[in-house]
Amino acid sequence: MNTIVKAAVVGASGYSGEELVRLLLGHPCVELAAVTSRQFAGKTLAEVFPRFAHDARARRIKFVEPDAAELASTADVVFLALPHGVAAQFAAPLAEAGCRVIDLSADFRLRDPAVYKEFYGHDHPAPGLLAKAVYGLPEVYREQIKTARLIAAPGCYPTSVLIPTIPLLRAGLVQPSGIIASSLSGVSGAGRKTELEYLFCECNESLRPYSVPRHRHLSELEQELGAAAGTKVGVLFVPHLVPVNRGILTTLYLRPAGRAANTAPHDAVEQLRACYHQAYGTEPFVQLLDGSALPDTKNVVGTNYIQIAWRVDPRTGTVIVMSAIDNLVKGAAGQAVQAMNIMLGFDEQAGLK
Repeated sequence: MNTIVKAAVVGASGYSGEELVRLLLGHPCVELAAVTSRQFAGKTLAEVFPRFAHDARARRIKFVEPDAAELASTADVVFLALPHGVAAQFAAPLAEAGCRVIDLSADFRLRDPAVYKEFYGHDHPAPGLLAKAVYGLPEVYREQIKTARLIAAPGCYPTSVLIPTIPLLRAGLVQPSGIIASSLSGVSGAGRKTELEYLFCECNESLRPYSVPRHRHLSELEQELGAAAGTKVGVLFVPHLVPVNRGILTTLYLRPAGRAANTAPHDAVEQLRACYHQAYGTEPFVQLLDGSALPDTKNVVGTNYIQIAWRVDPRTGTVIVMSAIDNLVKGAAGQAVQAMNIMLGFDEQAGLK
C-alpha cells in the first residue's frame, strides 16, 4: 500500500495518545484525520498540547467525542488508546465496519477469556474477536501482523521482558521455570491521572515496588513465554515505580539449560550472543550491546529502540539479561506505529526514525 492512509486516535489526551499524535503527525504516509477526547472535545490539538503548536495541522484538528460510526467513515486505521474494557467497545463496531484497529489496551492481548477475567476482574467484553487479534510484537509476529486487521499492542513491561527472553527459550538456552523479572518504570507508565500515589511529592525522591506478586501483565508474560517455550512457564515479576518521567529498565534472572548449562561462563556468553544476533541482528529497532556496554534508559527515551545486554554470573551460574525501552514509544505508541507500518506495507521504520 503506497497511498496516504487516514488514521484516528481514540483517547488521544493520554500519554500514549499524545505520543501517537506526535508520531502520526510526522509520518510520511499518514494523514491524522481524527482525535477523540470527551474531556477536550472542541479544543484543538495545539490548545491541549502546545508542543504541537508549530504544526498547522495541530492548530486545525479538533478533539471530538468518540463515536465508532463516525470514526469508521473517517479513518482507514484506528488506534485505541483507551483503558481495558472500554477499548473493546470501540474495537468491535470498528472491526465490523472494515477498519483496521490497533488496540493499545489489554483487551485483545490474552487468547483465553477466562484468563482475562481472572486478571482483569470482569468478563471479556468481546470474546468473539480474540481469535482474530494478532499480538503486535513485530520482532516475533511480523508475518501474522502483515495480514492482521486487529492488532493487540503489547504492554510496556511485557515488551521489555519478551523480546530479550523469547529467543533464549526457543533455542533451549534457558529453562522455562524459575524466570525472575525485576522492572523499573517511570511514572508515565501509570497513565495521565491525578491519583494521590502518582503526585510529584509522592513519587519524587522515592522508589517503591507495587502490584506484588500479581501484576496484570503477568498473564501476558506467561502466555507469550509459554508459546515460545512450548510448555507452561512460570514467572516471578516484580515491578517498581521510579521517579523519572519515562523509561523501563528490566533485569531478568534465568537458569541456563542445554548447551549453556554445560559450558564455561565465557562460552555460555558467546552462545547467548550468537542466539541474539541470529534472532535480532537485522531488526531495525533492537540494539544488541556487545562488549561492556549496558542498557541505559537515557539512550532510548523518545525512540522506538530496545537495548539488550547479557551476562553469565560464574559464581551462581545465573544468566542475567538486561533491557531498556521507552515505555511510551517501544512500549506503546511507537510499537503500535511499527505494527501499522508492517500491516499496511509501509517501510517498517517510517515515522519512527
